[in-house]
Amino acid sequence: MKKIIVIIAGFFMLSGCVAKRYLVQSQHETAMLRDDSTQLAKNNSSLQDNVATLNGQIASLQKNIDDLNAKISALSSQNSQLGQQTTAQENKLSQSQQKLEQLQNLLNQQKAASEALKNKMAEALKGFNSNELSVYNKDGKVYVSLSEQLLFPSGSAVVNPKGVDALSKLAAVLNLNSDVAVNIEGHTDSIPIRGRYQDNWDLSTARANSIVRILVNNYKVDPTRVISSGHSYYEPVASNSTPDGRAKNRRTDIILSPKLDEMYKLLGM
Repeated sequence: MKKIIVIIAGFFMLSGCVAKRYLVQSQHETAMLRDDSTQLAKNNSSLQDNVATLNGQIASLQKNIDDLNAKISALSSQNSQLGQQTTAQENKLSQSQQKLEQLQNLLNQQKAASEALKNKMAEALKGFNSNELSVYNKDGKVYVSLSEQLLFPSGSAVVNPKGVDALSKLAAVLNLNSDVAVNIEGHTDSIPIRGRYQDNWDLSTARANSIVRILVNNYKVDPTRVISSGHSYYEPVASNSTPDGRAKNRRTDIILSPKLDEMYKLLGM
């Protein structure tokens, strides 16, 4: 009987030890689970913070993308406009180049016509010496420079017979070249004039007008082609301080230029 009681007591003692061990183990596992839960909660909170940060970064990146797309769209529009402007400029440049080529062709034609006219005048007036007249090109025009010695007595605006002969030969060439404008300029030296004319302005203008009348009245040059003007002594070709220089300045220039209607039309003038 005692033996049985000892066995039963031992059983209960053993059972109590086992239960206590399981209880301790259970409490330990419970504590670990609580720690894990706490850590998981912390991790979850941190993850949520990271997600929020990433969402903020995504939103910021999306805004940057939208801004860049807007800039790309604006640049594309500007590029399209620049392309149109470039095309327009290229067309304008092409038109200008074409116009320039046309002008150059007209200038070349004028130069050729001027040279041909100079040669015709030189041939027509070859009977006169260099002291009486000269024929040359200047600025695309033909100059026939007639000396006072050939045309006029000193202080007079009445043309000498030899001067009239020279003008008749000049008029013959002009009448064969009706597209040539004629500008007649009277020039004097700087010595003050005495007698019939008030001053050198008066004399230079009277001499130019005398030549116009001979060309128009005697040799039928179209008066609408002719302009006359007096320049007194303000456009010398030599010094007025020497007799030779003053003689060169006492001249009448007949300036011949091909009409520039086509050139003016091309320039829109």
